[in-house]
Amino acid sequence: MERQRTIRWGILSTAKIGIEKVIPAMQQADHCEIVAISSRSGDRAREAADQLDINRAVGSYEELLELPEVEAVYNPLPNHLHVPWSVKALEAGKHVLCEKPIGLSADEAEKLLSETRKHPDLKVMEAFMYRHHPRWIRAKELVESGILGKVRTIRSFFSYYNDDPENVRNKPDIGGGGLMDIGCYCISVPRFLFGEEPEQVFGTREIDPDLGIDRLTSGVMEFPRGTATFTCATQLAPHQSVRIFGTEGKMEIDMPFNAPVDQPTSIHLHTGEESRKISFEPSNQYTVQGELFSKAILEDKEVPTALEDAVANMKVIEAVVRSDIEGVWTGC
Repeated sequence: MERQRTIRWGILSTAKIGIEKVIPAMQQADHCEIVAISSRSGDRAREAADQLDINRAVGSYEELLELPEVEAVYNPLPNHLHVPWSVKALEAGKHVLCEKPIGLSADEAEKLLSETRKHPDLKVMEAFMYRHHPRWIRAKELVESGILGKVRTIRSFFSYYNDDPENVRNKPDIGGGGLMDIGCYCISVPRFLFGEEPEQVFGTREIDPDLGIDRLTSGVMEFPRGTATFTCATQLAPHQSVRIFGTEGKMEIDMPFNAPVDQPTSIHLHTGEESRKISFEPSNQYTVQGELFSKAILEDKEVPTALEDAVANMKVIEAVVRSDIEGVWTGC
């Protein structure tokens, strides 16, 4: 039997999310082959390569981008390095899957979008992995089917506890803070489900006096068809949930963003007097994401989520921050 064509991937850095979640998941995909990993430390790169059974380890990001066997790169670097190294990857002729949020600002995101237009044969996508999980695909179908009636409001919550001053998520100068790290999901979800952009937002943030990052952020987004509210926090008990409310029903999604890969997941649907659970077989959303991106390259088709979506998400994030600073509703 002829071996399936794969896309040969290189990994920019030994970031924890890559080592623990994304790389092992992508190695399970039919069309992904991880051929190299890089770090600023050759020793760290070799250690990660040995751990993950990757053939090649290199001691710089530049060297990885020069490897002719690497066709696509996964960029899980800290937020302030997302756009610079994604641009370098494009200039080196590589496709790019970049972690969220796409950059530090909408202007940065626009810069990356502009760069992609210079390389029309290369694919670039922001790695909002949750959107590719079968449960979320079904949730959007249900919303669009009208089973909930007119969806009027969506409520999202995402929190964890991390006050380590050395953690990149707690460094404000490189894009740390709750809004950038996990609030971006809470903004992405209603945009995904409504299929439109908010017209204005109101946000409020609590800044950690020592770390200088937002540790508790809440916001309201006003869409043409309804509203969305969210809270994200980096110093609260861990919790994730999304609730969708329509004129004829509601939908509840527990653990919406970090769905377990080794057990079934579900949607709880309540319509009229009927309540039912829709179950889904175990699925690794990182595997699905890597497979879909690789197939987009192989089949030369559009990626599942266009980069324009990443730019739009950054504009809403910035509007939440402006609203908090100015104390008023702010347009996006």
